Amino acid sequence: MDVVVAGGHGQIGLRLLRLLADGGHRARGLVRNPDHVQDLAEVGAEAVVCDMEALDDLSGCCEGADAVVFAAGAGPGSGPERKRTVDLGAAVKLMDAGVRRYVMVSAISAGRPEEWSEAMRPYYEAKAGADERLMDSGLDYTIVRPGGLTDDPGTGRVTVGTALGYGNIPRDDVAAVLLAVLETPGSIGKTFELVSGDTPVDDAVANL
Repeated sequence: MDVVVAGGHGQIGLRLLRLLADGGHRARGLVRNPDHVQDLAEVGAEAVVCDMEALDDLSGCCEGADAVVFAAGAGPGSGPERKRTVDLGAAVKLMDAGVRRYVMVSAISAGRPEEWSEAMRPYYEAKAGADERLMDSGLDYTIVRPGGLTDDPGTGRVTVGTALGYGNIPRDDVAAVLLAVLETPGSIGKTFELVSGDTPVDDAVANL
């Protein structure tokens, strides 16, 4: 499978690209900064220099791909405007890039606005807006909404569901779930939340 990961130099993106490459897939990551090309090469991935905010058409950045994964984000230090242009705007541009299979890395509670704090509202509005656009796009989508991200070592065991209480999950395990989703056609059309748990990743995804 030929997979393009938007946000290829991000903490989840790099982990996923390594897993894809180790699994024999063609792993391509979109990066804005040419200085990051070598970091992707070190995990076995190809870097595609692509500024998703500046370009109107992303089709050339993922030509020939079987699937795309949106793992990009404006980051915690960014203001509301960049939340709109990256977490929402770039995600929508990727939907128009001509790749039918689309996996979205969203956020837990993105579908429950009553839980959003005022400080986090711009982030969640962008995430929820992108999720809604994807669900209405007609693409073969899966939306993954992880809880709080940690750098703890992955356990390979998770909990998935549609109305989970807030919890944390290692980035390693998020990447493992994304790989499993890409390799599981039955995950198409599913939206789910994700936290640490007791179910092996492959079993959790197979039972969606």
